[in-house]
Amino acid sequence: MKRNWVKGLLCGAAMIAATGLPSASAWADTLFGAMEKAYATNPSLNAARAGQRAVDEQVPQALSGWRPTVTVQGEVKSESLVANQPSLDNPDGDYRQDRNESGNMAIVLNQPLFRGFRTVESTKSAEAQVDASRQNLLETEQQVLFNVVQAYMNVYAGRQLVVLRKQDVKALEAQVRASNERFQVGEITRTDVAQAEARLAESRNALIETQTRLAQDVAFYIQVVGNEPGKLSYPKLAKLPPSLNAALDIAGQINPRLLAQAFVELATTSAVGVARAGLLPSAQLQAKALTADTDIGDDNTGFRSASVAAQVSIPLYEAGLVYSQVREAKQRASQSRIELIEVARDVRRAVAESWNTYIGAGQIIVNTKTQVQAAQLALNGVQQEYQAGTRTTLDVLDAQRELVQSQVLQVNAEKVRVVAGYQLLAAIGHLTAQEVGLDVPIYDPEENYLRVRNKWIGTGVKTVD
Repeated sequence: MKRNWVKGLLCGAAMIAATGLPSASAWADTLFGAMEKAYATNPSLNAARAGQRAVDEQVPQALSGWRPTVTVQGEVKSESLVANQPSLDNPDGDYRQDRNESGNMAIVLNQPLFRGFRTVESTKSAEAQVDASRQNLLETEQQVLFNVVQAYMNVYAGRQLVVLRKQDVKALEAQVRASNERFQVGEITRTDVAQAEARLAESRNALIETQTRLAQDVAFYIQVVGNEPGKLSYPKLAKLPPSLNAALDIAGQINPRLLAQAFVELATTSAVGVARAGLLPSAQLQAKALTADTDIGDDNTGFRSASVAAQVSIPLYEAGLVYSQVREAKQRASQSRIELIEVARDVRRAVAESWNTYIGAGQIIVNTKTQVQAAQLALNGVQQEYQAGTRTTLDVLDAQRELVQSQVLQVNAEKVRVVAGYQLLAAIGHLTAQEVGLDVPIYDPEENYLRVRNKWIGTGVKTVD
Protein backbone atom coordinates (compact mmCIF):
# COMPACT_ATOMS: atom_id res chain seq x y z
CA MET A 1 0.00 0.00 0.00
CA LYS A 2 2.79 2.44 0.87
CA ARG A 3 4.62 1.66 -2.37
CA ASN A 4 1.48 2.33 -4.39
CA TRP A 5 0.96 5.64 -2.59
CA VAL A 6 4.52 6.77 -3.34
CA LYS A 7 4.21 5.65 -6.94
CA GLY A 8 0.97 7.59 -7.30
CA LEU A 9 2.54 10.69 -5.79
CA LEU A 10 5.48 10.56 -8.22
CA CYS A 11 3.22 9.95 -11.21
CA GLY A 12 0.98 12.83 -10.18
CA ALA A 13 3.93 15.16 -9.84
CA ALA A 14 5.21 14.10 -13.26
CA MET A 15 1.82 14.74 -14.86
CA ILE A 16 1.59 18.17 -13.29
CA ALA A 17 5.08 19.05 -14.45
CA ALA A 18 4.46 17.74 -17.96
CA THR A 19 0.85 18.56 -18.82
CA GLY A 20 -0.96 20.14 -15.93
CA LEU A 21 0.66 23.56 -16.22
CA PRO A 22 0.16 26.25 -18.83
CA SER A 23 2.77 26.75 -21.50
CA ALA A 24 5.76 28.94 -20.70
CA SER A 25 4.32 31.77 -22.76
CA ALA A 26 1.02 31.80 -20.83
CA TRP A 27 2.31 33.83 -17.90
CA ALA A 28 5.35 35.73 -16.76
CA ASP A 29 7.53 35.05 -13.73
CA THR A 30 9.64 37.63 -11.96
CA LEU A 31 12.58 36.67 -9.81
CA PHE A 32 10.90 38.02 -6.69
CA GLY A 33 7.69 36.19 -7.56
CA ALA A 34 9.59 32.91 -7.82
CA MET A 35 11.35 33.61 -4.52
CA GLU A 36 8.04 34.40 -2.82
CA LYS A 37 6.50 31.12 -3.94
CA ALA A 38 9.54 29.14 -2.84
CA TYR A 39 9.52 30.90 0.55
CA ALA A 40 5.94 29.79 1.13
CA THR A 41 5.97 26.28 -0.34
CA ASN A 42 9.52 24.92 -0.63
CA PRO A 43 9.66 21.55 1.22
CA SER A 44 13.26 22.00 2.38
CA LEU A 45 12.39 25.30 4.04
CA ASN A 46 9.18 23.99 5.60
CA ALA A 47 11.05 20.95 6.91
CA ALA A 48 13.68 23.22 8.45
CA ARG A 49 10.92 25.20 10.19
CA ALA A 50 9.52 21.98 11.64
CA GLY A 51 12.99 21.08 12.83
CA GLN A 52 13.29 24.49 14.49
CA ARG A 53 10.01 23.94 16.33
CA ALA A 54 11.33 20.59 17.54
CA VAL A 55 14.48 22.26 18.90
CA ASP A 56 12.25 24.72 20.78
CA GLU A 57 11.11 21.82 22.94
CA GLN A 58 14.58 21.47 24.43
CA VAL A 59 13.93 24.53 26.61
CA PRO A 60 10.78 23.24 28.39
CA GLN A 61 12.55 19.90 28.74
CA ALA A 62 15.41 21.65 30.52
CA LEU A 63 13.03 23.73 32.64
CA SER A 64 11.28 20.56 33.76
CA GLY A 65 14.20 20.13 36.17
CA TRP A 66 12.58 22.78 38.39
CA ARG A 67 9.17 21.13 38.40
CA PRO A 68 7.71 18.36 40.58
CA THR A 69 6.91 14.86 39.41
CA VAL A 70 3.83 13.03 40.65
CA THR A 71 3.41 9.29 40.36
CA VAL A 72 0.83 6.77 41.50
CA GLN A 73 2.11 3.37 42.60
CA GLY A 74 -0.12 0.41 43.29
CA GLU A 75 0.27 -3.25 44.10
CA VAL A 76 -2.11 -6.18 44.60
CA LYS A 77 -0.56 -9.40 45.94
CA SER A 78 -1.97 -12.86 46.46
CA GLU A 79 -0.07 -15.33 48.69
CA SER A 80 -0.65 -19.02 49.33
CA LEU A 81 0.36 -20.33 52.80
CA VAL A 82 0.90 -24.11 53.06
CA ALA A 83 1.21 -25.87 56.46
CA ASN A 84 1.80 -29.61 57.10
CA GLN A 85 3.82 -29.47 60.35
CA PRO A 86 2.36 -29.59 63.87
CA SER A 87 1.69 -26.22 65.35
CA LEU A 88 -0.57 -24.59 67.88
CA ASP A 89 -3.19 -24.04 65.18
CA ASN A 90 -2.56 -27.44 63.59
CA PRO A 91 -1.53 -29.90 66.41
CA ASP A 92 -1.98 -32.99 64.23
CA GLY A 93 0.18 -31.67 61.41
CA ASP A 94 -2.53 -32.04 58.78
CA TYR A 95 -1.90 -30.51 55.38
CA ARG A 96 -3.60 -27.15 55.06
CA GLN A 97 -3.44 -24.28 52.50
CA ASP A 98 -4.43 -20.70 53.28
CA ARG A 99 -4.67 -17.77 50.82
CA ASN A 100 -3.95 -14.14 51.73
CA GLU A 101 -4.62 -11.18 49.43
CA SER A 102 -3.19 -7.75 50.16
CA GLY A 103 -2.86 -4.47 48.32
CA ASN A 104 -1.54 -0.94 48.61
CA MET A 105 -1.56 2.32 46.66
CA ALA A 106 0.68 5.35 47.07
CA ILE A 107 0.87 8.84 45.59
CA VAL A 108 4.41 10.18 45.54
CA LEU A 109 5.45 13.78 44.81
CA ASN A 110 9.12 14.60 44.26
CA GLN A 111 10.15 18.25 44.16
CA PRO A 112 13.78 18.94 43.25
CA LEU A 113 15.43 21.52 45.49
CA PHE A 114 19.01 21.47 44.26
CA ARG A 115 20.51 19.47 41.38
CA GLY A 116 24.07 20.76 41.35
CA PHE A 117 23.12 23.63 38.98
CA ARG A 118 22.19 21.02 36.33
CA THR A 119 18.87 22.70 35.53
CA VAL A 120 20.42 26.16 35.29
CA GLU A 121 23.16 25.02 32.91
CA SER A 122 20.80 22.78 30.93
CA THR A 123 18.47 25.72 30.37
CA LYS A 124 21.33 27.93 29.20
CA SER A 125 22.50 25.22 26.82
CA ALA A 126 18.99 24.65 25.46
CA GLU A 127 18.40 28.36 24.90
CA ALA A 128 21.70 28.61 23.03
CA GLN A 129 20.72 25.60 20.92
CA VAL A 130 17.44 27.31 20.05
CA ASP A 131 19.29 30.46 19.00
CA ALA A 132 21.71 28.40 16.92
CA SER A 133 18.83 26.56 15.28
CA ARG A 134 17.18 29.85 14.36
CA GLN A 135 20.35 30.94 12.61
CA ASN A 136 20.49 27.60 10.82
CA LEU A 137 16.91 28.19 9.71
CA LEU A 138 17.96 31.55 8.28
CA GLU A 139 20.84 29.82 6.51
CA THR A 140 18.41 27.32 5.00
CA GLU A 141 16.13 30.17 3.96
CA GLN A 142 19.05 31.92 2.28
CA GLN A 143 20.10 28.71 0.51
CA VAL A 144 16.59 28.11 -0.81
CA LEU A 145 16.27 31.69 -2.08
CA PHE A 146 19.73 31.49 -3.63
CA ASN A 147 18.73 28.23 -5.35
CA VAL A 148 15.78 30.13 -6.80
CA VAL A 149 18.12 32.81 -8.13
CA GLN A 150 20.37 30.18 -9.68
CA ALA A 151 17.47 28.27 -11.21
CA TYR A 152 15.85 31.46 -12.52
CA MET A 153 19.02 32.78 -14.13
CA ASN A 154 19.98 29.37 -15.53
CA VAL A 155 16.64 29.10 -17.31
CA TYR A 156 16.72 32.72 -18.42
CA ALA A 157 20.26 32.43 -19.82
CA GLY A 158 19.59 28.94 -21.18
CA ARG A 159 16.69 30.18 -23.27
CA GLN A 160 18.86 32.96 -24.66
CA LEU A 161 21.62 30.49 -25.50
CA VAL A 162 19.16 28.20 -27.28
CA VAL A 163 18.06 31.14 -29.42
CA LEU A 164 21.70 31.98 -30.21
CA ARG A 165 22.48 28.38 -31.09
CA LYS A 166 19.44 28.15 -33.34
CA GLN A 167 20.48 31.33 -35.11
CA ASP A 168 23.96 29.90 -35.53
CA VAL A 169 22.57 26.68 -37.02
CA LYS A 170 20.35 28.68 -39.36
CA ALA A 171 23.27 30.85 -40.48
CA LEU A 172 25.49 27.82 -41.09
CA GLU A 173 22.73 26.04 -42.99
CA ALA A 174 22.59 29.05 -45.27
CA GLN A 175 26.37 28.94 -45.56
CA VAL A 176 26.27 25.25 -46.57
CA ARG A 177 23.66 25.98 -49.24
CA ALA A 178 25.70 28.88 -50.57
CA SER A 179 28.84 26.76 -50.58
CA ASN A 180 27.11 24.01 -52.54
CA GLU A 181 25.86 26.53 -55.08
CA ARG A 182 29.32 28.03 -55.53
CA PHE A 183 30.83 24.57 -55.75
CA GLN A 184 28.41 23.68 -58.52
CA VAL A 185 29.62 26.61 -60.58
CA GLY A 186 33.26 25.88 -59.77
CA GLU A 187 33.98 28.93 -57.63
CA ILE A 188 35.11 26.88 -54.62
CA THR A 189 36.32 23.36 -53.96
CA ARG A 190 34.80 20.36 -52.20
CA THR A 191 37.06 21.19 -49.24
CA ASP A 192 35.19 24.46 -48.68
CA VAL A 193 31.85 22.60 -48.69
CA ALA A 194 33.19 20.01 -46.24
CA GLN A 195 34.39 22.75 -43.90
CA ALA A 196 30.92 24.34 -43.89
CA GLU A 197 29.20 21.00 -43.32
CA ALA A 198 31.56 20.12 -40.44
CA ARG A 199 30.97 23.47 -38.78
CA LEU A 200 27.18 22.99 -39.20
CA ALA A 201 27.34 19.58 -37.51
CA GLU A 202 29.35 21.12 -34.66
CA SER A 203 26.75 23.87 -34.25
CA ARG A 204 23.89 21.37 -34.20
CA ASN A 205 25.66 19.40 -31.45
CA ALA A 206 26.11 22.60 -29.46
CA LEU A 207 22.39 23.30 -29.86
CA ILE A 208 21.49 19.84 -28.61
CA GLU A 209 23.78 20.25 -25.58
CA THR A 210 22.28 23.65 -24.81
CA GLN A 211 18.73 22.32 -25.07
CA THR A 212 19.59 19.39 -22.83
CA ARG A 213 21.12 21.69 -20.23
CA LEU A 214 18.07 23.94 -20.41
CA ALA A 215 15.76 20.97 -19.78
CA GLN A 216 17.82 20.10 -16.70
CA ASP A 217 17.65 23.70 -15.51
CA VAL A 218 13.87 23.73 -15.97
CA ALA A 219 13.62 20.54 -13.87
CA PHE A 220 15.67 22.19 -11.11
CA TYR A 221 13.46 25.28 -11.31
CA ILE A 222 10.35 23.14 -10.82
CA GLN A 223 12.00 21.38 -7.88
CA VAL A 224 12.89 24.64 -6.13
CA VAL A 225 9.95 26.89 -7.04
CA GLY A 226 7.17 24.35 -7.54
CA ASN A 227 5.99 25.22 -11.05
CA GLU A 228 7.32 25.47 -14.58
CA PRO A 229 9.01 28.75 -15.45
CA GLY A 230 6.91 31.19 -17.41
CA LYS A 231 8.25 34.09 -19.40
CA LEU A 232 11.31 35.29 -17.52
CA SER A 233 12.86 38.74 -17.55
CA TYR A 234 16.30 39.98 -16.61
CA PRO A 235 16.02 40.94 -12.91
CA LYS A 236 17.25 44.05 -11.21
CA LEU A 237 20.67 43.76 -9.69
CA ALA A 238 20.83 43.26 -5.96
CA LYS A 239 21.56 46.26 -3.75
CA LEU A 240 25.00 45.53 -2.39
CA PRO A 241 27.35 47.11 0.17
CA PRO A 242 29.51 49.92 -1.23
CA SER A 243 32.81 48.10 -0.70
CA LEU A 244 34.35 44.75 0.14
CA ASN A 245 35.31 45.96 3.62
CA ALA A 246 31.75 47.03 4.29
CA ALA A 247 30.50 43.61 3.16
CA LEU A 248 32.99 41.89 5.47
CA ASP A 249 31.89 44.02 8.41
CA ILE A 250 28.24 43.17 7.84
CA ALA A 251 29.01 39.47 7.48
CA GLY A 252 30.94 39.51 10.76
CA GLN A 253 27.86 40.83 12.54
CA ILE A 254 24.89 38.96 11.04
CA ASN A 255 26.04 36.01 8.91
CA PRO A 256 23.77 33.11 10.03
CA ARG A 257 26.47 30.47 9.84
CA LEU A 258 28.79 32.53 11.99
CA LEU A 259 26.12 33.35 14.56
CA ALA A 260 24.92 29.74 14.65
CA GLN A 261 28.40 28.51 15.48
CA ALA A 262 28.77 31.21 18.15
CA PHE A 263 25.58 29.96 19.83
CA VAL A 264 26.79 26.36 19.54
CA GLU A 265 29.93 27.44 21.37
CA LEU A 266 27.78 28.89 24.16
CA ALA A 267 25.75 25.68 24.33
CA THR A 268 28.84 23.48 24.63
CA THR A 269 30.28 25.76 27.34
CA SER A 270 27.08 25.34 29.36
CA ALA A 271 27.27 21.59 28.76
CA VAL A 272 30.41 21.56 30.90
CA GLY A 273 28.34 22.78 33.83
CA VAL A 274 25.71 20.14 33.12
CA ALA A 275 28.34 17.40 33.30
CA ARG A 276 29.94 18.88 36.43
CA ALA A 277 26.58 18.76 38.22
CA GLY A 278 27.12 15.03 38.64
CA LEU A 279 29.92 15.81 41.11
CA LEU A 280 27.82 18.11 43.31
CA PRO A 281 25.22 17.30 45.99
CA SER A 282 21.54 17.13 45.15
CA ALA A 283 18.47 17.59 47.32
CA GLN A 284 14.79 16.99 46.86
CA LEU A 285 11.57 17.08 48.84
CA GLN A 286 9.36 13.99 48.78
CA ALA A 287 5.75 13.83 49.89
CA LYS A 288 4.04 10.45 49.99
CA ALA A 289 0.54 9.30 50.86
CA LEU A 290 -0.02 5.55 51.28
CA THR A 291 -3.08 3.39 51.78
CA ALA A 292 -2.64 -0.35 52.33
CA ASP A 293 -4.68 -3.40 53.22
CA THR A 294 -2.79 -6.48 54.44
CA ASP A 295 -5.87 -8.66 54.07
CA ILE A 296 -8.40 -7.50 51.53
CA GLY A 297 -11.05 -9.81 52.94
CA ASP A 298 -10.80 -8.30 56.40
CA ASP A 299 -12.08 -4.76 56.94
CA ASN A 300 -9.92 -4.29 60.03
CA THR A 301 -6.52 -4.84 58.42
CA GLY A 302 -6.14 -1.59 56.43
CA PHE A 303 -4.08 1.46 57.32
CA ARG A 304 -3.15 4.83 55.85
CA SER A 305 -0.02 6.94 56.20
CA ALA A 306 1.41 10.22 54.95
CA SER A 307 4.99 11.48 55.05
CA VAL A 308 7.13 14.40 53.98
CA ALA A 309 10.87 13.94 53.73
CA ALA A 310 13.86 15.96 52.63
CA GLN A 311 16.47 13.86 50.86
CA VAL A 312 20.09 14.80 50.26
CA SER A 313 22.50 12.89 48.06
CA ILE A 314 26.24 13.56 48.10
CA PRO A 315 28.28 11.71 45.46
CA LEU A 316 31.62 10.45 46.74
CA TYR A 317 32.92 8.41 43.84
CA GLU A 318 31.12 7.58 40.58
CA ALA A 319 33.62 5.07 39.17
CA GLY A 320 35.31 7.87 37.21
CA LEU A 321 32.33 8.23 34.84
CA VAL A 322 31.39 11.80 35.74
CA TYR A 323 35.00 12.99 35.68
CA SER A 324 35.34 11.60 32.16
CA GLN A 325 32.08 13.28 31.11
CA VAL A 326 33.35 16.64 32.38
CA ARG A 327 36.61 16.23 30.47
CA GLU A 328 34.66 15.27 27.35
CA ALA A 329 32.43 18.33 27.67
CA LYS A 330 35.46 20.60 27.98
CA GLN A 331 36.96 19.15 24.81
CA ARG A 332 33.64 19.64 22.99
CA ALA A 333 33.62 23.27 24.08
CA SER A 334 37.19 23.69 22.85
CA GLN A 335 36.24 22.10 19.56
CA SER A 336 33.35 24.53 19.14
CA ARG A 337 35.60 27.53 19.78
CA ILE A 338 38.06 26.33 17.14
CA GLU A 339 35.24 25.65 14.67
CA LEU A 340 34.02 29.21 15.23
CA ILE A 341 37.36 30.48 13.94
CA GLU A 342 37.09 28.15 10.95
CA VAL A 343 33.58 29.33 10.10
CA ALA A 344 34.65 32.97 10.39
CA ARG A 345 37.44 32.37 7.90
CA ASP A 346 35.13 30.52 5.54
CA VAL A 347 32.56 33.32 5.67
CA ARG A 348 35.27 35.86 4.91
CA ARG A 349 36.38 33.77 1.94
CA ALA A 350 32.82 33.45 0.63
CA VAL A 351 32.26 37.21 0.87
CA ALA A 352 35.52 38.04 -0.92
CA GLU A 353 34.93 35.40 -3.59
CA SER A 354 31.40 36.51 -4.44
CA TRP A 355 32.41 40.20 -4.34
CA ASN A 356 35.24 39.69 -6.81
CA THR A 357 33.10 37.47 -9.03
CA TYR A 358 30.45 40.19 -9.14
CA ILE A 359 32.97 42.93 -9.96
CA GLY A 360 34.72 40.76 -12.53
CA ALA A 361 31.45 39.82 -14.24
CA GLY A 362 30.56 43.51 -14.56
CA GLN A 363 33.86 44.23 -16.28
CA ILE A 364 33.44 41.23 -18.57
CA ILE A 365 29.99 42.46 -19.60
CA VAL A 366 31.43 45.83 -20.63
CA ASN A 367 34.14 44.14 -22.68
CA THR A 368 31.86 41.56 -24.27
CA LYS A 369 29.46 44.23 -25.48
CA THR A 370 32.36 45.73 -27.40
CA GLN A 371 33.43 42.25 -28.47
CA VAL A 372 29.98 41.35 -29.82
CA GLN A 373 29.71 44.60 -31.77
CA ALA A 374 33.17 44.14 -33.24
CA ALA A 375 32.54 40.48 -34.08
CA GLN A 376 29.29 41.38 -35.84
CA LEU A 377 31.03 44.05 -37.91
CA ALA A 378 33.85 41.63 -38.69
CA LEU A 379 31.42 38.95 -39.83
CA ASN A 380 29.58 41.39 -42.07
CA GLY A 381 32.87 42.51 -43.62
CA VAL A 382 34.17 38.97 -44.15
CA GLN A 383 30.91 37.93 -45.79
CA GLN A 384 31.10 40.85 -48.22
CA GLU A 385 34.74 40.04 -48.99
CA TYR A 386 33.75 36.39 -49.44
CA GLN A 387 31.20 37.40 -52.03
CA ALA A 388 33.91 39.43 -53.76
CA GLY A 389 36.20 36.39 -53.76
CA THR A 390 38.87 37.80 -51.46
CA ARG A 391 37.95 35.65 -48.45
CA THR A 392 37.69 31.88 -48.08
CA THR A 393 34.84 29.81 -46.69
CA LEU A 394 36.92 29.08 -43.59
CA ASP A 395 37.28 32.83 -42.95
CA VAL A 396 33.50 33.19 -42.92
CA LEU A 397 33.08 30.17 -40.65
CA ASP A 398 35.67 31.45 -38.20
CA ALA A 399 34.05 34.91 -38.11
CA GLN A 400 30.67 33.28 -37.45
CA ARG A 401 32.13 31.20 -34.64
CA GLU A 402 33.78 34.21 -33.02
CA LEU A 403 30.48 36.11 -33.06
CA VAL A 404 28.60 33.25 -31.42
CA GLN A 405 31.32 32.74 -28.82
CA SER A 406 31.26 36.41 -27.87
CA GLN A 407 27.44 36.36 -27.62
CA VAL A 408 27.54 33.26 -25.41
CA LEU A 409 30.20 34.90 -23.25
CA GLN A 410 28.01 37.98 -22.82
CA VAL A 411 24.94 35.94 -21.83
CA ASN A 412 26.92 33.91 -19.31
CA ALA A 413 28.56 37.01 -17.85
CA GLU A 414 25.18 38.65 -17.33
CA LYS A 415 23.95 35.51 -15.59
CA VAL A 416 27.06 35.25 -13.43
CA ARG A 417 26.77 38.87 -12.33
CA VAL A 418 23.23 38.47 -11.05
CA VAL A 419 24.00 35.16 -9.34
CA ALA A 420 27.18 36.56 -7.77
CA GLY A 421 25.29 39.59 -6.48
CA TYR A 422 22.74 37.44 -4.66
CA GLN A 423 25.48 35.09 -3.54
CA LEU A 424 27.15 38.07 -1.90
CA LEU A 425 23.87 38.94 -0.18
CA ALA A 426 23.74 35.38 1.17
CA ALA A 427 27.36 35.54 2.31
CA ILE A 428 26.75 38.65 4.39
CA GLY A 429 23.37 37.42 5.67
CA HIS A 430 21.00 39.70 3.74
CA LEU A 431 19.39 37.14 1.41
CA THR A 432 16.32 36.62 3.58
CA ALA A 433 12.70 37.32 2.79
CA GLN A 434 12.66 40.23 5.21
CA GLU A 435 15.90 41.81 4.02
CA VAL A 436 15.10 41.37 0.34
CA GLY A 437 11.59 42.71 0.84
CA LEU A 438 9.49 39.80 -0.40
CA ASP A 439 5.75 40.36 -0.29
CA VAL A 440 5.00 37.35 1.92
CA PRO A 441 4.06 36.76 5.56
CA ILE A 442 7.39 36.43 7.37
CA TYR A 443 7.75 33.23 9.40
CA ASP A 444 8.43 34.09 13.04
CA PRO A 445 10.12 31.28 15.03
CA GLU A 446 9.59 33.25 18.24
CA GLU A 447 5.86 32.52 18.11
CA ASN A 448 6.20 28.78 18.64
CA TYR A 449 8.99 29.26 21.18
CA LEU A 450 6.87 31.48 23.41
CA ARG A 451 3.96 29.09 23.07
CA VAL A 452 5.87 26.05 24.35
CA ARG A 453 8.53 27.49 26.68
CA ASN A 454 6.46 27.41 29.86
CA LYS A 455 3.99 24.74 28.83
CA TRP A 456 3.53 22.22 31.65
CA ILE A 457 1.15 19.76 30.01
CA GLY A 458 -0.33 18.86 26.63
CA THR A 459 0.80 17.11 23.45
CA GLY A 460 -0.92 19.25 20.83
CA VAL A 461 1.32 20.94 18.23
CA LYS A 462 0.98 22.99 15.06
CA THR A 463 2.47 21.11 12.13
CA VAL A 464 2.84 21.67 8.40
CA ASP A 465 2.62 18.43 6.39
